[in-house]
Amino acid sequence: MAEGEENDDYMGDLSQFLPQETSILPKPSSSKKVSHSQPLVVQFSKKKAKTLNWQEHRKLERERKQIKEDEEILARIEDPIPQSNIGFKLLKQMGYTPGSALGKEGTGRAEPVGLEIRRSRAGIGRVDPREEKRKREERKAEKEMRNEAALMEEFGCRKKSQWRSRRVFDLLNILMKLRDEHRYCLFCGFQYESMEALLSNCPGIDEDDH
Repeated sequence: MAEGEENDDYMGDLSQFLPQETSILPKPSSSKKVSHSQPLVVQFSKKKAKTLNWQEHRKLERERKQIKEDEEILARIEDPIPQSNIGFKLLKQMGYTPGSALGKEGTGRAEPVGLEIRRSRAGIGRVDPREEKRKREERKAEKEMRNEAALMEEFGCRKKSQWRSRRVFDLLNILMKLRDEHRYCLFCGFQYESMEALLSNCPGIDEDDH
């Protein structure tokens, strides 16, 4: 029994079997976390900016390609049909001559219907947004011009009315001054000797009184 008690209890202390390298490491401080996470944010923002630049570059390339295709299509359309074309030969057999107008009397269309290439997703008959915006601005400008013209006309009428009222007022002042200071009545056409004679012989100060 003494020998059994002297033996070490290996099951009681497992730390003897664990190597020192596998011990629990201390947790990094908050300052270390910030320093490690900062480069990640910078890298993410750079990646996002790079993605946006790539999308814009792709959009510009697509627009340039569409413009080039439109120019090539319009150039091919504007080129006259060669006389070796089968359809052109049939038209000549039917009486068509290059440069002449369509119709029996030759009064029809001389030039083909123009082609307008639409790149927008709007349906047929839908006005181009830029054209619609331009027309809306023109309507707004015309409305403002009409309002300004109406205001100017109203202002002119008011000025004329004020001028007429002031003119009448000035004439009344002149008539009263002639009566009071010179004993003269414009409507009687006579200058009285005294104020008593003016008041007794003149029917009134207005033209209607005479």
